[in-house]
Parts: sequence; structure tokens; C-alpha cells
Amino acid sequence: MPKFSYIAMDSRGKETKGTLEVSNQNEAIARLREMGFFPTKVVEAEKVKAKVDKKKSAPAPGEKKAKKSINIKIPFLGGKVKTKTMTAFTRQLATLVDAGLPLLRGMRVLEKQERHPTLKEVLGEIGTSIEGGSTFSEALAQHPKIYNRLYVNMVKAGELGGVLEVVLNRLAEFMEKAQKIKGKVVAAMFYPVAVMVVAITILGVLMVFVVPRFEAIFTDMLEGRPLPGFTRFVLKLANLIKDKSFVVVDGFPYVYPGPVIWVTVAFVIVLKLLLKTKKGRWYFDKFKLNMPVLGPVISKVAISRFARTLGTLVSSGVPILQALTIVRETSGNVVVGDAVGKIHESVKEGETITAPLDAANVFPPMVVSMVDVGEQTGALPEMLMKIADTYEDEVDNAVSAMTSLLEPIMIVFLAVIVGSIVIALFLPLIDLINTLGGEGEGERDVAE
Repeated sequence: MPKFSYIAMDSRGKETKGTLEVSNQNEAIARLREMGFFPTKVVEAEKVKAKVDKKKSAPAPGEKKAKKSINIKIPFLGGKVKTKTMTAFTRQLATLVDAGLPLLRGMRVLEKQERHPTLKEVLGEIGTSIEGGSTFSEALAQHPKIYNRLYVNMVKAGELGGVLEVVLNRLAEFMEKAQKIKGKVVAAMFYPVAVMVVAITILGVLMVFVVPRFEAIFTDMLEGRPLPGFTRFVLKLANLIKDKSFVVVDGFPYVYPGPVIWVTVAFVIVLKLLLKTKKGRWYFDKFKLNMPVLGPVISKVAISRFARTLGTLVSSGVPILQALTIVRETSGNVVVGDAVGKIHESVKEGETITAPLDAANVFPPMVVSMVDVGEQTGALPEMLMKIADTYEDEVDNAVSAMTSLLEPIMIVFLAVIVGSIVIALFLPLIDLINTLGGEGEGERDVAE
């Protein structure tokens, strides 16, 4: 009967190694589970021996070695994995581990079927680290750009508590809900942003290339008579935009950016540099929370993210102080992060979460009350999850209301702008018609 070498964790999270004499790998896994262990690696002893012999039989110096594929990494290209891809990976791994498949084998299965090149390479490195004796969380921590502290600490808590499959399922649910709420906000903003981009482009073309040409036409038509005041204003504005935004050489299409374009580019660059500073980022995030229309939506998203992240970490067994540190780093908003930092300091000194949460002036009274009830009853994780669910529903309603409000505002705005241009161009024609009508009546009076 074949022998199987295994690496498993007991209920306290302590790693155990040994061998079992069973007929197949599935039976070895079942035997380990009956013994109260959680297997992370189960392989046939003969295969392990063959691998060791293969390493020993490596070619001596001077002998011809087999060619190896060279993996060249180009800086600044790739290296990032989308949240959607990470969510799918986490859900698949949770399903495999929950079904009883050993962790290492599950990683190898996902590595083979993964199409994203960066994630595929990272999964291979994680599998190699686990084979080398590292825990899953230690292997994940070696890739901070892919797996953030929240991910690593939740996995570590699951390993220590012997409930890795439960934590992976919670992590997958957390990522799915975070991606869902982000997708709703992005989808709601896509329509108004697209309409504004098209509208600005059309208005720019009108003001730069169309409206200025009417000036010469109106001058010839009116034969020296002054243009209406509103028409003169629109023409001057169009000429100003054309002269200051573009430099035209030998006519269209040789168009080069003018002062306005360069000033706009410089403003964007300066704004990005300011946002990289701590104070600049704080003021910008504060403005986002208090800005009209979008502010309430952004605030609800931040509160929902805070509640779900903290609730998921605490329910997974992460200590409260460590959980608050992770929440502060992953809040996505400096103002909310500072508030969580104050909560951390308060809890560190032995106080409750409620008092600093109320003093932060970021969280609504309902959130403070629910957290207080959760602390008093010992059901803080469950209460935080209810807060997150409640605010996610409110985000849905707020996004729908915001979209409904923005659409008529944009239609009215565009109608006023385009209508003003049309009226400005028609006023000289109306003036000309009135003048011709007056001259015709005068000629009839003379004839009579």
C-alpha cells in the first residue's frame, strides 16, 4: 500500500508533518480530517523521493544543461490585477477548499486555468512557497501589490482558527459586494459623464470653427450697421476661445494648443501633485464628502466600506486593534481613515468604540447607535454587517435619485447653452428682416 506524506494544521493552527499508509490521496485527506487536522499538502512519498533524486542528478559543472525559458519583466507594464479578477480567484479558491481539496492542489488547479499572466505567475510562486514550508498567509504577504493587508490578515486568522474555508468564503463575499457597489456608482456616473464630454466637444467645435465665421457674413449682410449686443458678446467669446485655445497655422487642420489648453494641463498636473501631499489629499477627501449631489453618495459608500471591512475582519477572528489598523489603511478616504485612527487610539487605551466614533463627526447618529448596541450585546460583527447592508441599500437609492436629478439638469443646461448660441446667430437675421420690412413700407408710402 502506498505511503503519503502530509503537512496539516491542528485546531490551534500548529503545523504537523507525517506519513500515512492508505490506498489513495482522497483516503489520506479523509483520514486526516477524522484525526482533527486540516491538510494543506498531501503527496505520495514516492513522488517526493523522485523529485529529490531528480535534483541530485542535476548536471555537474561543465555538462550541458537543458534550455530554460527566460521570463523578462518589463517595468511599468503589467503587475496589476483587477479587482474583478481577484474576486473570481477568491471565490474559486473558497469553493475548492470548502469541497475538501488540499490548499496546494487547489492553487495548482487555479494556476493552470488562470489566463491573467501576472496572477498566473504569482499563483505559481505562492504554490512554490507553500511547498517550501511557508503558510498560505506568509506566501500571500510576499506579494503586497496583489494581496493587501486585509486579505493577508483574514487568511492568517483563518489559518490560526482552523477555518480557512470559512474565511475565504467571507473574503469572497466581501470582495463581491465591494465590487458590486463600486460598479453601481461607476455605471450611474457613466451616462452623465459621457453626455458632458460629447456636449463640451460639440460646443467647442461650434465656438472655435463655426460661430466666428458668421461675423464676416453678418458684416456683409448688415452693411455697416451694428450687430445686436448679445450677438456681439457671443462672437467675442467665440473669438476669445479660438484665439486663446488654439493657434491656427495656414488654416485648418494645422491646429496647435494655445494658452488655455496649456493652462488647463498645468492645472491638472499641479492638482495631482497636491493630491499626493497629506494635507492636499485631506482637503480633497473632505470636499468629496461635503460636495453637493455626489457628497451623500460618496459618504454612504465610505461608511458602508468601513462597516463591512471591520465586521468581516472581527468576525474572522482578527484582533480589534489590528482590524482597526487595516480598516484605516484600506478606507479609501483620508478623513475616514483619520477618524478610524482616533478610534484605534481610544480602544488601545481601554475605551469603547462608540465615543470616538461619535466625536469624529463623520458617522451618522444611526451608525453610532447601532455600534453601541453591538458592543453592549457582544454582537459587534453582526451589527456592523447590518450597517453595511443598510448603507449599501441607501447607496442604491441615492445613485438612482442622483441619476434622475442629473438628467433633467443636464438637458436644461445644454438647451440653454445651445439655445443661446442659436438665438445669438438669429438676432442679426431678425434685425435684417425688420430693416428690410421697414424700407419696403417706406417705399410704398412714397409711392402713394
